[in-house]
Amino acid sequence: MSRRSWKRLDARGAVAIEYALLLPAFLLLTLGGIDAGRVMWTQITLDRAVQAAARCAVVDETTCGNAADIQAYAAAQAWGMTVPAEAFTYESRTCGAYVSAIVDFGFVIPFISQRDIQLASGACYPVGP
Repeated sequence: MSRRSWKRLDARGAVAIEYALLLPAFLLLTLGGIDAGRVMWTQITLDRAVQAAARCAVVDETTCGNAADIQAYAAAQAWGMTVPAEAFTYESRTCGAYVSAIVDFGFVIPFISQRDIQLASGACYPVGP
């Protein structure tokens, strides 16, 4: 066997080894980006739901007449998410109608975090004169 053909045989498994080394990093980067996007989307949706519910508590007393109605309205405003109405709380404060929520968020990649994190949001809508 010539020296030239021996080098070609040595390089056969190089691509498989490079692939095996880079695949975990690529998957971590891709799935980590997806999880980061999911966290931001969930937080923005939660913010929007509590803002809409706080506004409804002040503006529309037929739809949001009591605390249970406000909680149900807030859960309905969390589009694309399944959030129980009990995750939202309503109280009347000096700033106006205050609605808050706490939701558990689970990651797709379990080795980033073994447990869920909590996303919280709150909004206050002033009562008019």
